[in-house]
Amino acid sequence: MWMLTFEKIKTEKNSQARLGKIIYNGVEYETPMFMPVGTQATVKTLSPEEVKETKAGIVLANTYHLWLRPGDDVVRDAGGLHQFMNYDGPMLTDSGGFQVFSLARPKDITEEGVHFKNQYNGDSLLLTPEKSIEIQQNLGADIIMSFDECVGFPHTREYAEKSMERTLRWAKRGKDVFQKNGQLLFGIVQGAEFEDLRSKCAKELVQMDFDGYSVGGTAVGEPKEIQYKMVEYSTKYLPEDKLRYLMGVGDPIDLIENTIRGIDIFDCVSPTRLARHGHAYTRYGKMNLKNAKYKRDFTPIESDCDCYACKHYTKAYIKHLIHAEETFGARLLSIHNIRYLVRLMEKMREAIKEDRILEFKEEFVRDYYGEEK
Repeated sequence: MWMLTFEKIKTEKNSQARLGKIIYNGVEYETPMFMPVGTQATVKTLSPEEVKETKAGIVLANTYHLWLRPGDDVVRDAGGLHQFMNYDGPMLTDSGGFQVFSLARPKDITEEGVHFKNQYNGDSLLLTPEKSIEIQQNLGADIIMSFDECVGFPHTREYAEKSMERTLRWAKRGKDVFQKNGQLLFGIVQGAEFEDLRSKCAKELVQMDFDGYSVGGTAVGEPKEIQYKMVEYSTKYLPEDKLRYLMGVGDPIDLIENTIRGIDIFDCVSPTRLARHGHAYTRYGKMNLKNAKYKRDFTPIESDCDCYACKHYTKAYIKHLIHAEETFGARLLSIHNIRYLVRLMEKMREAIKEDRILEFKEEFVRDYYGEEK
């Protein structure tokens, strides 16, 4: 594990979009950036070498799932995630907070922490803010998250406020036990769609002086307009010189809209999940390779894409692989989809450099949706 540093280079003159760079092990990675998700210490179907060939930088792994198997102690004894999965780029782990939203029942969430049943053997488990930090320090990612409570949508204001206050208390408890050993610890801004709650959470986290900040509680069923407001309400109170991370968001238009609102790094499982269902991202929207019209289409997914799949294979061949349920089809589509999102971020960075991110959004919407939006 190497120390990761961040430097903001500029803010685009027509928006809050930021250009920055992360320096890790002597290598520079530009932001804004999309991060592929490697839930089980692997980006599904791909080798670390294939992930790097997409020009992805940070890879995310999941604290909750690696805690259950193989165990954070196993990963620690292997030398940490980088050694365990043979990835020499920067890595980030989430806190397990999303599993609070997706797996736990309200009665299982207490001030102490969250009670779970191990989905593999039925054992009773308790995940606390302190335990989350301990697990992530064992895993050895370069960026780790405070334990938070992620609420679904819709919800009452009363519950959102109660959850946000608990997230603040949990953030302090986690920070109190964090052993700074080269890792960066991020606080997570919660507060649902309520500006005053987001403001209070962000300001109190900034007072705690975290190494960076995440915007949580999005991509949980809310309309896009509400998601964008959640981000606006959060980023306006965060320091200019620290990384900002939007958790679990990966739809192309959301990457653009939230970059405009000041986010630096994003993650989502969507590129590999869509690939396993035969879908590819393209400039003109999502393409379903299961469709019969591609049976004799001997052209690449995108003629101007530089990914391995587009340079070597045709839509007809990939359609055949998907129809035959061959894993290689999902692998090729995963490579393409990740590279598509990485390329999208590359184009956005150029637009920020030239102060034309809003024009870039208009061009993207016109091509991707075929209409003004």
